[in-house]
Amino acid sequence: MTTPPVIRICLTPALYPIYRDDSSIVVVVDIFRATSAICTALHHGTTAVIPVAAIEEAKNYPGNGYIVAAERGGEVVDGFAYGNSPLSYRNNPDIIGKKLVLTTTNGTQAIYAAKDAAALCVGAFSNITTLTSWLVKQKKDVMILCAGWKNRLNLEDTIFAGALAHLLLDQGFVLDIDRDAALIALTLYEQSKENMNVFLEPSSHRQRLSKLNLEKDIDYCLQWDTTTVVPVLMNGELINIQK
Repeated sequence: MTTPPVIRICLTPALYPIYRDDSSIVVVVDIFRATSAICTALHHGTTAVIPVAAIEEAKNYPGNGYIVAAERGGEVVDGFAYGNSPLSYRNNPDIIGKKLVLTTTNGTQAIYAAKDAAALCVGAFSNITTLTSWLVKQKKDVMILCAGWKNRLNLEDTIFAGALAHLLLDQGFVLDIDRDAALIALTLYEQSKENMNVFLEPSSHRQRLSKLNLEKDIDYCLQWDTTTVVPVLMNGELINIQK
């Protein structure tokens, strides 16, 4: 009998060295807002997204052919035209045909932590159905890596991990024997799925973004299937392989 692929969930990048398994596909998720922005940018015409950990590294990229974006603490870094708001990349003709260089507080840090994985892709509610279909076709174990907030657990990424796990379980995947993180995520998804926005109101990052008047970003990031991309890391660049 063929062994079914396994789902593992790592709730913060700080735990990644413990969970690391080079046979798995790592799905990095930062719902508010890096992975949502990455999916949106690729869906709307960016040819690739280059995730970098440091602001200074982002500054090294030339202007021609690149859009350079930086976010820290939910805000665009001084000197940059873009941050990690997915709405800034939606229907934006200035990004078409260019590469987006992106550094953020949490999402690109999580990508950097797992950059040496055998395979790494990006997930968000905006591509969850397309991503699920692609993962099923790979027939490999999956580790969902939540970016969290500065190596701390956060609610929205954990809920997404539960949603993706739920969809994969319906497609024949099974939970790892060390499954408590997955059970937490699945439980939170079941409790929140009827109205995630309301469920997340008291959460830390939801509150943080609300104070920055980013309610439209929050609404967008919680919408399912606004893109049809699967961003996969290849040679340091996230490329949409779902074409």
